[in-house]
Amino acid sequence: MKTFVALILLGILIKDSTSMIHTLRIFAMTSSQVPNFPEYIAVTVVNGLEVIHCDSETRRTEPKQEWMNRVTEDDPKFWVWTTELCVNNLQRRKHMIENLKQRLNQTEGVHIWQRMSGCDWDDETDDITGYVQYAFDGQDFISLDLSTESWVAAKSEAFATKLRWERDGETQRQKHLISNICALSLKNFVRYGEKTLKRTELPLVSLLQKSSSSPVTCHATGFYPDRARLFWTKDGDELLEDVGPGEILSNEDGTFQTSVSLDLSSVPPEDWDRHHCVFQLSGDKNKYVTRLDRSKIRTNAKNALTSITAAVVVVGVVIVAAAVALFVIRRKRASNNRQQDAQMRPNLNPVTQVTNCELCPG
Repeated sequence: MKTFVALILLGILIKDSTSMIHTLRIFAMTSSQVPNFPEYIAVTVVNGLEVIHCDSETRRTEPKQEWMNRVTEDDPKFWVWTTELCVNNLQRRKHMIENLKQRLNQTEGVHIWQRMSGCDWDDETDDITGYVQYAFDGQDFISLDLSTESWVAAKSEAFATKLRWERDGETQRQKHLISNICALSLKNFVRYGEKTLKRTELPLVSLLQKSSSSPVTCHATGFYPDRARLFWTKDGDELLEDVGPGEILSNEDGTFQTSVSLDLSSVPPEDWDRHHCVFQLSGDKNKYVTRLDRSKIRTNAKNALTSITAAVVVVGVVIVAAAVALFVIRRKRASNNRQQDAQMRPNLNPVTQVTNCELCPG
């Protein structure tokens, strides 16, 4: 319980008329025998932005967004408390992964224990949805199903943990943490970073294609928040077949990008313009549509041709410049040699004249 008490931030929540779903995720990872990597890392992420970071090397919590410094307005000792929690969790998580390795008889080699907890908040309905999930060595291990208030063992090795946690009341404890502490923390985090977290940014949308026979990819980048959809339509109806949706990924500037491809191998060229790429932010009724226009597609083939053309031009310029320079040098040397030859001819025998001609152009 103490781990989460420090996340409670006092204050009055300022509501905005624009409906939006906000997310809070706490990711914690403990590693064993991973060279050149911290044994423990924990990050708090709000609406896709990292706001708090802690690891076993720094052994302290640090704000990752400027506006997170406002937390001390309500809790002056917040960073002291959370740093203490970081160190305590470091020891607890190391103990947990060692116990798990012993139980699974995997004491040797590299191992990773991951935990994700958090909640979603709809600022219009005030609904809260929570998550608690664990993974071992990159595979799901156990998770909490709040709808049934039970733990779901993803592996047979996790069944003992499921029974123990349900017997010891861990289910109700996590439910309380999600519906109260996580929800209150998220609401206050949103208040601190309202200008950043409640902003909306539309993406730059591009149509890409590797080759004339490859699927066409609609790529959207620079949007915020990360709750968005990108999909293809034909005559206004969303396409579910022959499409390949991509993941939403972070950009370095705090915005996001995603893509969705469309296989047009069976579509006649005259029907291409019936297809559109549609981008829509969560909570925004507006849809931003890009028509599939062959002339707007950027392809590797075009880029390659452009590169080859540019290279040929550059090489041509270099060759011409070299030829001009060589011509000038030869002309200059020829002129000098002729002058020298005219001055020295009376004193030169035929052999000397032939030797000097080896320096002449031709």
